[in-house]
Amino acid sequence: MNAAIATTTLLLCLTALAAKAQYVMGNEAVHLMPDGSTRVETPPTQQVLMPKPCPAASPACTGGGWRMVETQRGLMECTEIYARASTCRTSTYGALKRSRLWIVKTGGQWMQCSYPDLSKGCVSTKSLPSPKVQ
Repeated sequence: MNAAIATTTLLLCLTALAAKAQYVMGNEAVHLMPDGSTRVETPPTQQVLMPKPCPAASPACTGGGWRMVETQRGLMECTEIYARASTCRTSTYGALKRSRLWIVKTGGQWMQCSYPDLSKGCVSTKSLPSPKVQ
């Protein structure tokens, strides 16, 4: 019985760690509010020439890889960094291997990172991306 409990506990811990790995620690776009709720910023669309949204449901829209963006609905896979409504879907990180870039705010600047880690491969969202299969 103890082995079964230990195995179940280990599986739950590994699942929790895998789920946490998709979030980028230090992402300034995610704010914990005094009441315990979370407020999330997404890259601003003002002063940006916006193309027609490319829906996340369309296979033709993901040729450049997925943009992993924190939203009020949680971490989403998006076809763009702005996370407009039709351009995002629920994250498959940890379940499916795909080309991904992590969109984060650090030092007041919007960055795209090759991994969910601010210390690894982050460049400005104004630079050419370098998605990694994860």
